[in-house]
Amino acid sequence: MTSVQLLDLHIDRASQEVRRGDVVLPVSGLSWRLLDCLLEHGTAVVDFDTLAQQVWAPAVVGEDAISQRVKLLRQALGDDSRQPRYVRSVRGRGYQLCAPLQACAADAPIPATMAAEASKRTWHWRWVGLAAGVAAAGVIVTVVAWPDSAPRSPADPVLQRAAYYAGIGQASNNDRAITLYRQALQIDPDSSAARRGLARALAADACLFNGKPGNAQEALQLAGQVLQAAPDDAAAHALRGYAHDCLGAMPQAIADYEQALRRDPDDERTRASLAYLQQEQGLLALALKANLALRAPERIRFRDVQIARELELLGFTDAAARRHARNFQLYPDNVFSNIAWPRALMSMGEQDKARQALDQALARGTPHPQLLRLQGELLLMSGDPQGAADAFKRGHLLRPQQSFGRTLSALNQDGGPAPDWVAARLHEVAAQDDDGWSDAALERALLHQAQGDAVAAIADLHRAVDAGFRDAAWLRVTPLFVPLRQAPGWERLLARIEADVAAQRAQVLAAPWRPEDLKGLSATPATGMR
Repeated sequence: MTSVQLLDLHIDRASQEVRRGDVVLPVSGLSWRLLDCLLEHGTAVVDFDTLAQQVWAPAVVGEDAISQRVKLLRQALGDDSRQPRYVRSVRGRGYQLCAPLQACAADAPIPATMAAEASKRTWHWRWVGLAAGVAAAGVIVTVVAWPDSAPRSPADPVLQRAAYYAGIGQASNNDRAITLYRQALQIDPDSSAARRGLARALAADACLFNGKPGNAQEALQLAGQVLQAAPDDAAAHALRGYAHDCLGAMPQAIADYEQALRRDPDDERTRASLAYLQQEQGLLALALKANLALRAPERIRFRDVQIARELELLGFTDAAARRHARNFQLYPDNVFSNIAWPRALMSMGEQDKARQALDQALARGTPHPQLLRLQGELLLMSGDPQGAADAFKRGHLLRPQQSFGRTLSALNQDGGPAPDWVAARLHEVAAQDDDGWSDAALERALLHQAQGDAVAAIADLHRAVDAGFRDAAWLRVTPLFVPLRQAPGWERLLARIEADVAAQRAQVLAAPWRPEDLKGLSATPATGMR
């Protein structure tokens, strides 16, 4: 059965939509996969092992992670664990549906108020993501359905299946989605929904799954084609912003995200995307406020990863660590929660715990350059330069187009690069100054350090701060800048970062929207600053 009724809920499994009357409920991502698994088993009890295998695999999760996801599903459905109507817990065994499913007649589930709309619109999916900077928390991805006002197309069945695969958030399924979106365009060359879907999946391939960098450029072109036909299409502006984001063009990404929000102020996924870029600009308090103000945070995947990172950069080390550890447990299939926790442990000086967490993260799934860079840093700290060089090289090979990874790999190879190579790289990196990220300045600092020019390297780090870099804790512990720690101006650089962070931290502590776990703290002394 592709369309079923669970008490007062109408569930369309083909389009992954749950409705109560006219209201579409916020069930997506892992919550949808969990619900779909329960639907597959009817009223039978589904044990923890089955749920872990059918919903989370290949990631490995425990009962706590499953219970937390059931809690989120219940919240989305409006269910009460004390008096459950839809999903009940069977102590020590697993979960089951509270009532048998009923098949829906073709016309029964659609309320009269929606019948007219159903004939002229269909629902598609939109990824909203963020490209990762050198010290960034990483990509944040969300999936949400949005209405397309175009008439139904013969390509709609293919589009629905493509959206299903894209919504899973894994590399192999994203590849399937790309193939299906291309087929949909062959069936209906004028389909803006197919262009949007293909743009979304191509950008995700380049940004999340170590795919071809040319895919992000194609995504940019596809979003532009939609905007040529419909300049006020908010979703297309958001998609073009995502493509710019994946290409590392921060100013253009911000401009598109802002255009999307002007046309659709209720688009909280794009608002979260913009908040991430604000974080990268060093506007930590502003980014934290934006993320905390989201009205439906359960639908913003990995918003908690962003908040934890913002708290970490603001110096709320204990609160950030609690959130990082929780995210590491709850989101084992997301590489960016996997990066954040071992990196935070390293910044706190917990090298052994960081290595253990990193080993667990690397065993979970898709590798990422930031995971391998973190591995290289930890190997350097443990006195294994050869192992570190191998990790940096593997990170570079994952995404050879990324400039920072190329430089890091070359600087740590046996014997190091020739002086002429370093000089040439400095000239090449100088051309990246206008991309809005702090990466280029950090990369120049490494290259000037390799030349023995500490004064220029410190100046580069100040330019990174100008661009938004605020991670003083990382600078204090990373082995990458050890030669600069005795250089004139090093402590002044750190003091500059910490003074700005302290001012923003005070803003957070004085604000009515500060997180619950910060209430009762004072701005002085600095909490968790190192």
